[in-house]
Amino acid sequence: MAIVSIKGMSCPHCVASTTKALEEISGISNVKVDLEKAEASYDGDVNLDVLKEAITKIGFEVLS
Repeated sequence: MAIVSIKGMSCPHCVASTTKALEEISGISNVKVDLEKAEASYDGDVNLDVLKEAITKIGFEVLS
């Protein structure tokens, strides 16, 4: 399970956008997002950098 802190999310739409972006990545499962963090399980073909890239690509800052 990976947990990353996120800066810049302020509403339910932000949470939904982030959830959708992570769920679209092959190998990602059990996505849980709130206004401060995202949690997801991933298989061996995916790493933490892929999650961070997906989050920054939609306009949010990954803090950890």
